[in-house]
Amino acid sequence: MPPTTTTSPASRRPRLLQTLFNLRREEVGPVLIGAVFFFCVLTALMLLRPARDALGMERGIESIRWLFVGTAVATLAVNPLFGWLVGRLRRLQFIGVTYGFFIASLVGFWALLMFAPGAIGQRSGQVFYVWFSVFNLFVTMVFWALLADRFTSEQGKRFFALISVGGTLGAILGPWLTSQLAVPLGTPSLLLVAGGFLLVALFAAWLLVHVVPDRATADAAVHAPRFAAESERIGGSAWAGLVAVFRSRYLTAIAGYVLLMTVLATFIYFTRLQMVAAVSDSMDARAAILGNIDMWTQVAVLVLQLTLTGKIIQRFGLGVALAILPVATALGFIGLAIYGSFVVLVLLEATNRAVQRGITRPAREALFTVVSREEKYKAKAFVDTFMYRTGDVVGAQTEGALGRLGLALGGLASVVVPLAFAWAAIGIWLGRAHARRAASVMADETTPSTQHDAMPPVQRAPRPTTAHPEG
Repeated sequence: MPPTTTTSPASRRPRLLQTLFNLRREEVGPVLIGAVFFFCVLTALMLLRPARDALGMERGIESIRWLFVGTAVATLAVNPLFGWLVGRLRRLQFIGVTYGFFIASLVGFWALLMFAPGAIGQRSGQVFYVWFSVFNLFVTMVFWALLADRFTSEQGKRFFALISVGGTLGAILGPWLTSQLAVPLGTPSLLLVAGGFLLVALFAAWLLVHVVPDRATADAAVHAPRFAAESERIGGSAWAGLVAVFRSRYLTAIAGYVLLMTVLATFIYFTRLQMVAAVSDSMDARAAILGNIDMWTQVAVLVLQLTLTGKIIQRFGLGVALAILPVATALGFIGLAIYGSFVVLVLLEATNRAVQRGITRPAREALFTVVSREEKYKAKAFVDTFMYRTGDVVGAQTEGALGRLGLALGGLASVVVPLAFAWAAIGIWLGRAHARRAASVMADETTPSTQHDAMPPVQRAPRPTTAHPEG
């Protein structure tokens, strides 16, 4: 009679991780660190977002359209400075400078609110609106750029949806903390709380760079020339990101995808502001309504991330994942044009944000795993900040022009549908281009020594995009 074999709990854990989360045991640490990192970033952002929107509405919705212009100009001005930092400093140094600047700014706003409250008015509220909009984009862009730098294309498809769960939990906790702490601590103290979360996020970035490579297998030494060490500087000019975007069809397509995404998201944003303004003229009531929308949206995002995101990306690829949001947006606007109720608007925005953060964002960030290290930081910064805010400006001015022409929601939907079709087509093309680039990178880096079961080293630097036919 053959001997009976038993499976210990320790040996079952790797199988459980593989079955439920598509992770190997040695991959759990990097994913957890990334999730904590994103949790802290999103908690800090969502602590302050309801106040940002409420302050922006103080001088009317029309003023927000011009605040979008100011934000786009500010991001364009900051981009060469960020590119200069990336070229001159080591990775953790420019990440620390970026986060440190925003933490110092939060302390400065806190000091202004505490010691010079009489200076706070509509103008300073607009300054905070623009500052927060720049802050929002840069802290999330740096986070995703670091992840694209640490993980391979294959790992990004598996990891990014799971890591996004940490961000969603932070986005749920942020508004809840605002509601719980605003009265006992006071609104100014929320700025310091947000700064504290950013400090923890910065520590998580340090862990991701220094702790994760320690578990690298012996074959990492074989590939050492291809992996960028922390002591290395990226170099290049301050404007390299802008130049790279317009030289590469792949990066140009990503920029176009982001532009259309933000144009249509801005249509939703202003439609929401108009409906919220019609419900109440109290700043506190508006902030409460906006906060509740944010909270329930994040719950929907979490459900998507835990159930569908990873499976959609793994089974259907990035192209389909990127095309889902345009289709959902078009259908939502058609429904809003037919019914035109506040409930339908909340459903549209919740669905749009849930799909964007739960499916589209992990897929979009995976696109950057197959570009050069310089492009991961510089080109990505240009796309995720200036192109994003340019979409805001185009969307805000277009929506305003349509409103002045007297077009109702039906007219807005007639503009949205063809834009969404073009948006989806770009997403499908990007998915195919990414697959070709990923295959090229794998072919270049495959050697007999890499055929181990151990986790591939996470610090890859693919060839510049000009080596690929799409670029």
